[in-house]
Amino acid sequence: MPPKKDGSGITTARGEVLRFKSPAEFFSENKNIAGFDNPGKSLYTTIRELVENSLDACESIRELPDIEIAIHELDGADLNKVLGLATHERRDEALFKDDEAGKKKGKGKATAAAGAADAGDDDGEESVAKRPGGKSKSDTLYYRVTVRDNGCGMKHEQIPNMLGRVLSGSKYGVRQTRGKFGLGAKMALIWSKQSTGMPVDVRSSQGASKPISVCRLDIDIQKNEPRVQLHEQTPNEQGWRGSEISLLVGGAWSSYRSYIVKYLRQMAVITPYARFRLRVGTLGERNTLALEYARRSDEMPPTPSYIKPHPASVHAELLQTLLRETKEKTLVKFLAKDFSCIDAKLAARLVDELRLERETDASALEHKQVVQLAHLMRDAKFAAVPVDCLSPVGEYNLRLGIMKELRPEMVATFQDAGCSHEGHPLIIEAGVCLGGRDAKPGITVYRFANRIPLLFEGGADVATQVSKRRIHWATYKIRQNQDKVGVFVSLVSTKVPFKGTGKEYIGDDIPEVQQAVKRALEKCCLQLKATLLKQRALADDKERRKNLTKYIPDVSTAIYKMLHAAAEGAEGGGESSGAQAGAGLKRHQPDHEALLEDVRAKRVRQETLADKLRLHVELADTTAALETVTAVGMLRPRQELFLSPFDESAPRVAELHHPHFVLRLQERCVFIP
Repeated sequence: MPPKKDGSGITTARGEVLRFKSPAEFFSENKNIAGFDNPGKSLYTTIRELVENSLDACESIRELPDIEIAIHELDGADLNKVLGLATHERRDEALFKDDEAGKKKGKGKATAAAGAADAGDDDGEESVAKRPGGKSKSDTLYYRVTVRDNGCGMKHEQIPNMLGRVLSGSKYGVRQTRGKFGLGAKMALIWSKQSTGMPVDVRSSQGASKPISVCRLDIDIQKNEPRVQLHEQTPNEQGWRGSEISLLVGGAWSSYRSYIVKYLRQMAVITPYARFRLRVGTLGERNTLALEYARRSDEMPPTPSYIKPHPASVHAELLQTLLRETKEKTLVKFLAKDFSCIDAKLAARLVDELRLERETDASALEHKQVVQLAHLMRDAKFAAVPVDCLSPVGEYNLRLGIMKELRPEMVATFQDAGCSHEGHPLIIEAGVCLGGRDAKPGITVYRFANRIPLLFEGGADVATQVSKRRIHWATYKIRQNQDKVGVFVSLVSTKVPFKGTGKEYIGDDIPEVQQAVKRALEKCCLQLKATLLKQRALADDKERRKNLTKYIPDVSTAIYKMLHAAAEGAEGGGESSGAQAGAGLKRHQPDHEALLEDVRAKRVRQETLADKLRLHVELADTTAALETVTAVGMLRPRQELFLSPFDESAPRVAELHHPHFVLRLQERCVFIP
């Protein structure tokens, strides 16, 4: 008998109901997949998703990002006011958890601590401590999160589908992007719906001369459709361009405050061309927080471009999809036009290998022929995947970001030439620094993927494994456990090989990635080694000078005694040892008679000899340092830069050479006020 349908699904032959779930319903029930594990992590992920969408919006129009994040804390009573609910006194205290906890004082603290642990509270403070206004940390708290940017804005008619439909987005295709699935901002809206029941408020404008779109909406979970409450346009009197998204969500700021601040700090490292401002208003004015990460660079990475799929990344299902969507008629043209690294000649050879006619219709292939073609493309040899479609942050920006936020004593950066994994291009950028603000002894690893900081599950990440197990730091004169070493690894790719659904770490089991990370870090270490060897040589010279200076009093005393004895012996003319020394001094060094005379006249004393020896040590040390600098070429400029005069015929004086520049000036300079 055929299965019967009822209101909730299809009844199978065994009497079970076969139900169908929408993507929104699935992810709302499994929100941990998207990083919404607990209230604290959900607040962090909400901020992260909105900030990354703002960065993409700014970079898409080559606008230097200016992003503002505002977080305002509310308690249950404040939420009720927002919802328009009346607050009543409790009639039956036994119904509530806090009444039971109050009766059992011995278990009260443990219960509250367990509740804080469930909420992700790992800051080590007692969760029963009172907050300003008499609220305890165990009370449920809510946050109004608002993120504003100066990006491209959203089209008025597309706002509902862009924010109210799970798995919808503009980032599908083979291109380097921060997001990929069209899930993050929608999950924040779903979390807002689950924790507070409030919709999302959106304001957006695409230009100074265009109106501002105002929209309020939430998601119909069962249908995966936007449910619009307000959608209108208002005049743009201030000439503003960008987007502003505001959500009311449940959260735990106290437990994830350090992660949110760390995320923004690392985002300032990897995007020094952006400015981030964070304002947090918690219950009680004394807990208000304001942070700003200023822009330090005006150089933005190039915009990543779309590329066609590489044959090494193709499987039978993807190939079948491409065959359905292609506009090419013949199989040869399909292979040559819809794939990278395949020209018409190579496409013809592939078709010949399949024992098919070159004029075979691409849409007429049977399933077994599609599978055969997929296997052929997997086994055949093709050119390397091009990496020019990627957009790494660049050594300049990476170095600048590290220096700006950590202020290390020295830093080295390197960008790998690029490789591929499963047909997707991949570039590794690395940086290694020593010392710095808030640095701790040992190795601290900072991980990034497509310019996104990765803060969780770092122990199994390829950057951590390579840094702590496969780099022989002693070879590069770096003490792994004593020195304060910062390791920065940034991976950019059209498909980041994340492990797990949380997209928090990259596994150590991919040889191409592992070797690229190791190679980039070793290049950085070689740069630091050269600097460290120079510093060690200077330190050795300083130690030698210190040792010589330490013996100056004894040496000056001995020399003065010898000169004093020689002077007395030469004056007396006797056969004593002093006389013999004086005679020998006259015989071998006749010009020393003046020195002996100065000793007899007390014009040369022991202190005089000590000063002369000290001056000689300093002069020798300075000469050696100058010879070392000259030998390594520090006095030769890396690049000759000149200030061109207005009058090229004007005579110039001699050039002024400096370790970092060469300066040429005119003989006469005229300043015009």
